[in-house]
Amino acid sequence: MKIGCHLSASGGYLAMAQTAVSIGANVFQFFTRNPRGGAAKPIDKNDVAAFLKYAEENAIGPILAHAPYTLNAAGAEPRVREFAESVMADDLERLELTPGAMYNFHPGSHVGQGAEEGIALISGMLSRILSKKPYSTTVLLETMSGKGSEVGRNFEEIRAVIDATESALGSGGILGVCLDTCHVWDGGYDIVNNLDGVLAEFDRVVGLGRLKAIHLNDTMNVLAAHKDRHEKLGKGKLGLDAIARIVNHPKLRDLPFYLETPCDLQGYRDEIALVKKLREG
Repeated sequence: MKIGCHLSASGGYLAMAQTAVSIGANVFQFFTRNPRGGAAKPIDKNDVAAFLKYAEENAIGPILAHAPYTLNAAGAEPRVREFAESVMADDLERLELTPGAMYNFHPGSHVGQGAEEGIALISGMLSRILSKKPYSTTVLLETMSGKGSEVGRNFEEIRAVIDATESALGSGGILGVCLDTCHVWDGGYDIVNNLDGVLAEFDRVVGLGRLKAIHLNDTMNVLAAHKDRHEKLGKGKLGLDAIARIVNHPKLRDLPFYLETPCDLQGYRDEIALVKKLREG
């Protein structure tokens, strides 16, 4: 099973990998830079080389890089969109040092411009960046809860961004999706009582072949609340029975699972052990 959590990148790649192993993880997620934005730390190529060797020896991966929350390709102000584009382009260049990584981002918020305009702005940014060269990193759009003016509140909006981007690039299968269990529930998809139905809907609209990663989170909110408040596994509205069905589902079980629950390192160690037990059970 590929299971891990979000880790601090402050100590570099090797430190993250060693921490992952120490808590029973074999995948991990990290922010490419401060989650509120700003410049990224210089990459130590010796650290990257040591990480790649350690990752191979310990069967770690795929690692999932997460874009900062301030990245909004659908922003109304040009400076906001320009910041998003420069950050993503820089992140993808840096991730070329760790082949096989994935890059996850929140599609953005249209801030009153309308979903159609938001989709056009997001796909425009993606097509400009991805036309530069064939990156080794797979870019993932994250499913969102639908709070405020978020784009990606349903599977149709995710698919619209993918279609517009790949149409502009003239090639398909470039983009993937990260399904967040808290977000899809908060967005109105009943993964507690109708997981099979939700996955069938995802397959019909987006295609299960696009699904590359799972953010495994419980939620504080009721179905279709359109909020975004993660909870520890089994402590929220999803519950452990639903989490067990998710991690054991034949269409999901081989994907990498990344925890984003409100835990410290010991809490993540406990949750990883819990997920493994749910998987074995």
